[in-house]
Amino acid sequence: MKMKSGRKTKKCPFCSETIQAVAIKCRYCAEFLNDNEEEYEEDDQVEEEPEEEDEEEEDRDEFDEDVLFWGRPSIFAVSGAIVKFAIVFAIAVLIYKLPIENFIEKILKNAVPNEEYRKSFIHYRQIAGIALMCLSTFVLLVRFAFIKSICYEVTEDRIEFSRGIFSRKVDNLDMFRILDLSLHRTMLDCFVGIGTVILVTSDKTDPEFKFKKIRHPRELYDTIKKASLHADKRRSVIHLE
Repeated sequence: MKMKSGRKTKKCPFCSETIQAVAIKCRYCAEFLNDNEEEYEEDDQVEEEPEEEDEEEEDRDEFDEDVLFWGRPSIFAVSGAIVKFAIVFAIAVLIYKLPIENFIEKILKNAVPNEEYRKSFIHYRQIAGIALMCLSTFVLLVRFAFIKSICYEVTEDRIEFSRGIFSRKVDNLDMFRILDLSLHRTMLDCFVGIGTVILVTSDKTDPEFKFKKIRHPRELYDTIKKASLHADKRRSVIHLE
């Protein structure tokens, strides 16, 4: 039913007085209406579900380890291989371009090869030069791919070291096994902002572990030093010299 003002009304199931349709409590008998109470009880139950989800997320976070460091070796880790590649590639170009047969003719004055021998010598010389160029380039690319496949990850409890081009190998080193650490940087390393962090450990697999040519090596050095000290305290580990 409707009132003159246009508002919807209903009768109270307890005292039969006319009240508004949206009323929760009767203004005559002061009784709560059961229909509305059930609706509010259902709403309360719906609100409780997100709280359970929040508790599950908190439990998951407790098991997740914070990553203190993640990185790969710098491209400067293959600087030595690049220098060797440049030397070998230059020799290959000389073999391909330089007319070695002319020098042979001058040395072997009494045994000058004929024209057919000369052409076949030039042909094989050029093939040898091209083969040496391709081989040196392939070796450099493999070396570069292997360096970039290396990945270091440091957490509060362990160090994870993964590498491999066609197949991956992953090793772990516990923080409490670290006995000593040092930082090594050449003049070129200081100029380009890289360095090598060396760990002396009690692990039989990796007694000396190296973070080769890592960017920001000082930050990594401090991070591992703090993490190893905290790991020793948690496990009550004492390293005897």
